[in-house]
Amino acid sequence: MREAIRISIRKMRSNHGGPFGAVVVRRGKIVGRGWNRVTSTNDPTAHAEVMAIRQACRRLKTFQLADCDIYASCEPCPMCLAAIYWARIRRVFYANAQKDAASIGFDDGLIYHELLQPASRRKIPMKQFLRNEAIKAFTEWKRKADKTLY
Repeated sequence: MREAIRISIRKMRSNHGGPFGAVVVRRGKIVGRGWNRVTSTNDPTAHAEVMAIRQACRRLKTFQLADCDIYASCEPCPMCLAAIYWARIRRVFYANAQKDAASIGFDDGLIYHELLQPASRRKIPMKQFLRNEAIKAFTEWKRKADKTLY
């Protein structure tokens, strides 16, 4: 955890992005480090946890981190939490809480609220179309013999 906090402070001070750091740990060894790079890379998905997961997956040559834990300097936002679930990370440890992040301008309350709404009531309009064309890919995937499941 101290490494995640150290990264958050050092990278924030050097203007890489917001004050967030994370490390992925496997068998007591750090296999991925990440820090917030949203503003330095113009990438809204470049959160500390996502960056740490990406690095760990590259290093371990896998897309599943079921035997890993993640240490984050702040409670993961909805996007990072989803990435943690997709990566199958075993446990999450965090230092600052959502309310701490909100108190300095990183408030994810709108996103949590929107996730509870049906698609028709969300602030960003969503409209389904061309399903009959798109479903062909799913049908083919279902029959594909050499697919890699995840």
